[in-house]
Amino acid sequence: MNQHYWQGEWVEDAEADRRLDTLEELTQQVLGGEPLSPLLVLAAADKLVTQLRDTQSPVRRRLADRLAAWQVPAAEIEQTLTQLTGALGRDTLERKVVRELGGIDPGRLTRFDFRQEIFEAWAPVGLLAHIAPGNAPAAGAMSALEGLLSGNLNVIKTSGDDSRFTAELLAALAEADPTGQIARRVIVLHYSSSRKDWLERMCAPADAVAAWGGEEALAGVASVLRPGCRLVDWGPKLSFAYLTKATWAEPDTLRAVAGDVCLLDQQACSSPQVIYLDTEDDAEVFAFAERFAAVLAETVAATEVRAPSDPEWAEITNTVLVTELEEHLGLTKVHAAADGSWRVLADTRSALRASPLFRTVWVKSLSRRNIGQVLRPMRRYLQTVGLGADRDEVAALTRALIGAGVQRITMPGRMLGSYDGEPHDGVYALQRYSRRVDVQLDARFTGHACLDDLVSSRPLPPPAVPVTTKARFDELQTDLSRAEVFFRSGGTTGEPKLSAFSWADYDEHMRHGAEGLLAAGLDPRTDRTMNLFFGGQLYGGFLSFFSALERLGAVQFPMAGQQNLHDLVAKSIVDNRVDTLLGMPSYLLRLFDESGDTLRNYRGVRKIFYGGEHFSEAQRQWLTEEFGVEVIRSAAYGSVDGGPLGYQCPDSPARVHHLFAGIQTLEILDREEDRPVGPGETGRLVFTAHTRRGQRLDRYEIGDLGRWLADDCPCGRRTPRFELLGRSGDVFRSGGHFLNYRRFVAVADEAFAYAGDLQIVLDEQDERESLTIRLERGRANLDPNAVQAEFLARYPELTITAVRDNLVDLRVQLTDPKTFDRTGASGKLVAVVDRRARNS
Repeated sequence: MNQHYWQGEWVEDAEADRRLDTLEELTQQVLGGEPLSPLLVLAAADKLVTQLRDTQSPVRRRLADRLAAWQVPAAEIEQTLTQLTGALGRDTLERKVVRELGGIDPGRLTRFDFRQEIFEAWAPVGLLAHIAPGNAPAAGAMSALEGLLSGNLNVIKTSGDDSRFTAELLAALAEADPTGQIARRVIVLHYSSSRKDWLERMCAPADAVAAWGGEEALAGVASVLRPGCRLVDWGPKLSFAYLTKATWAEPDTLRAVAGDVCLLDQQACSSPQVIYLDTEDDAEVFAFAERFAAVLAETVAATEVRAPSDPEWAEITNTVLVTELEEHLGLTKVHAAADGSWRVLADTRSALRASPLFRTVWVKSLSRRNIGQVLRPMRRYLQTVGLGADRDEVAALTRALIGAGVQRITMPGRMLGSYDGEPHDGVYALQRYSRRVDVQLDARFTGHACLDDLVSSRPLPPPAVPVTTKARFDELQTDLSRAEVFFRSGGTTGEPKLSAFSWADYDEHMRHGAEGLLAAGLDPRTDRTMNLFFGGQLYGGFLSFFSALERLGAVQFPMAGQQNLHDLVAKSIVDNRVDTLLGMPSYLLRLFDESGDTLRNYRGVRKIFYGGEHFSEAQRQWLTEEFGVEVIRSAAYGSVDGGPLGYQCPDSPARVHHLFAGIQTLEILDREEDRPVGPGETGRLVFTAHTRRGQRLDRYEIGDLGRWLADDCPCGRRTPRFELLGRSGDVFRSGGHFLNYRRFVAVADEAFAYAGDLQIVLDEQDERESLTIRLERGRANLDPNAVQAEFLARYPELTITAVRDNLVDLRVQLTDPKTFDRTGASGKLVAVVDRRARNS
């Protein structure tokens, strides 16, 4: 019984016939809904690859059975499934999308220039019909995969010989997608080309049709297309080997060409049908053909061959018979196997000619000076050349062949190979299956980097893997084969580690970092920025913001944080008319404190974008009132291990961020159990970075606490918002009770409008614990006894442990800020210094 796959259902002919008339309405429904992110397709393909690699998995066995029913030889079945495993691999598809469409999520309407309110994206062409070939089992499914990567609704016509392999493969891909979006975009119809009414009804509403076949078949498809429909022609192509005298006698070269001839029985467009020799001597052509025939015979003997069909045999027989007759004219010479398994046809005429395939190859002369004259008339059919030449000949011959119309040049023995992201027939498939769109707006969108954020968050589901805590970070680094950039991570809370990125990771993260700065209020057209984050010792802060500002195209003075050289930095700010500073709060506060006169007189710093720590309300007020700073906002919420995680908009309170939904999924889980918290509840922040290649970062507990905010943001963005509620390490046990560093900061702010650094030092002596509150001397007229009294009055839990239970000696220490403990790499303040022996 004939069956078709229709959006996740298996239907019979009658139902498919009825549904064919709904394609136009269906296209409007699907494309009017949530866009399909390539990241969803990548995740599903990755799951399918796992099944294909397992020789005992039901999916692989079912697909192998379908290929066998298609009368595909056993060796080709294994080869097809192995090639599919490579083609569907996450790394392969990532490179393909980035190479062909410029980014891992090319459908986002984003700025190509942050200084202009112009947004561009790749959009699906719409309803994409695929007329799959019958001689390449995986071609239809791979074309549909490309249609999915470009976001289209795909309807695929398989050949009459297809034993449901294409439908089963795409159904398995759809089943690997928990969102159901892939299934909604796939329809596979199995019918013969003689069923013209189905072909017409399938193509009538199509916006583009991808088709394989000969001239007549493609003309038949073109005749049923509506005006304006794009015909993506994967039509007939010819490929050949071209050998110079330096290589045509080398046994390795001959074996390599013979291997290309035998692989897939010349069914691929890149299979050589002709071997050209760089000569004008007919005797050399005949001599080479005889030598090559012996090599081809050896290669075929070691290869599993497929017998041609009756019509294919007729074409082979006719070609050989005519060539044998021309031997009497001295034009040709035939070498053929007695069992009909191969044929080498020598011909003194240079004109390019198609072979009847099935290990049948022409040998012809073509001197390099005649390449353009002979080949250019056939340029629309030329595809691959296997070039065998000396090193000093390659460049000149390459230019000559490309000038004649050749699309692809490689080495003998590699003609049927490919590389990730390689163009096909001189074009990128994903671009032919897409449209480039642009939106030109006005100053109302100055702070918006992505228009899609105003519509929806396009959430990506987290993978079904356990949560990995910060302490188990090393477990995420089992495969660093694609790691290229390493940054120091974890120095604040534990032994420093190295976080791994690929250069592609870094580029995507810095692009989002730039988008976050734009949203926060940095204007690359006018702001003169100074980057005062710390650098060196593998620390990523300075370099990351350098790169983000570079992508913004902003004016930047990359000063970097200079400890104890605050007057020098302040002078540079004034001399260079800098109005925007980027850095860590603790460093910036010391800069304004120690160079206060210079910066107070200048009063030209209008914006501060910070990271790594937070400003208290008192600190913000001090900077605003004393120095005229107008904007104090988070440059980004992120970490070296996690990358960019969130960004602020002008409507975001101090600790509230929007999620970078294009690259991150955030879960907020209960503190004790790995389950989502309820609305407004505090929990652990667990991130999945969907685009990380240097190392996978799936369900990683970043070490921070937070809660979801359900209300819509006044800025109009629909990306999820969350509020940071401190680090899990901010909560510490002292004297048998849990205390929170953030509460100490809040008390200092409430009681004294304290604007300096605050540090907690835990120590013990003779089994007696002490808790010291360090504050900056000179920041305000503070009396240690009065400060201690305020803390006890405003923090009940502290009173319980220090007074009522008398378990801890409470002290207040006013000291020089230079004596505060800071991390060695970044200079970041260590909030809680635990010197107790039990924690050493």
